[in-house]
Parts: sequence; C-alpha cells; structure tokens
Amino acid sequence: MTGSTVFEEFVAARSTALLRTAYLLTRDHGQAEDLLQTALTKAYLAWQRIDGDPEPYVRRILVTTYASWWRRKWNGEMPTEELPEEGRQNDRIGEDGDLWAAMGRLPRRQRAVVVLRYFEDLTEAQTADLLGISVGTVKSQTSKALAKLRIDPSLATEGDPA
Repeated sequence: MTGSTVFEEFVAARSTALLRTAYLLTRDHGQAEDLLQTALTKAYLAWQRIDGDPEPYVRRILVTTYASWWRRKWNGEMPTEELPEEGRQNDRIGEDGDLWAAMGRLPRRQRAVVVLRYFEDLTEAQTADLLGISVGTVKSQTSKALAKLRIDPSLATEGDPA
C-alpha cells in the first residue's frame, strides 16, 4: 500500500472525529472545516515521517494550528450594528445548546483545555503536550473554566439559586 492510500484511509476513518474536535475548538462549522483541512494538509506533507499511530500527530497539528489562529491580532471579525443570523447548531448537548453557549463564553485557552480533557477524554499530560503548556497550567485553566461554567446563568437549573 502506498503512503497516499494509507493517508486516504486515515482521513476516511478519522476525519469525522477530528472535525468534531475542530468544531468544538472554533464553534464555527466553516472555520472547523478550514482548520481540519489545514491540519490534514500539513499532515499529508509530513506523512512519511510519522511513526506509529498518526492520530495524535494530526490532533497536535489541529490544536497548534488553532492556537496560532487565535494568537493573531486580527481574526477576521468586524463589528457591525446588526447582528448576523444565528448560525446552525449541530450539537446535541442540550435542546437550546446551553452548555455550548456557556462554552463559547470561555476564553479560548480554557475552551481548548475543556474540549481536550472532557470531550476528547485526554489526560492532563496529553492535553499539556498538545497545547504546549505545563500540566499545572492545564489544571489551573480547567479549574477556572469549570468555575465559570458552574456560575453561568444559561446552565442554571430550575430551582437552582445561582
């Protein structure tokens, strides 16, 4: 089997899961698709050098590319007087997407940590490695994110004083 064929099989088998990760990071279907396409392009160029399971390598490309996008000073958003139409929601977290709305209010690094730790089920060490930060930073960012989510009004249940 050629390297190209193995890559195509990997993309066919894992692109849905990787797209989900990209969507959870970006909160935008178009950006998620762009992010995944960019990550897969970078992976394809390095495919011959990847030893073992390629998914962690591709996931790292995905997260580091996302991080480089949010480190830019300008991310393409322009203020307007009128809000655009509400984008389509593809999550099944809640009927109104309350958890997703709350996740969207988290700072990007905290959102990335929560996505990797709880949606992708990575360990603290794996998350730290992917984001290029220390395990202690993962722990503190997770703690801060969960504290914000606990007090988010969209997640308050009926009868909950918060």
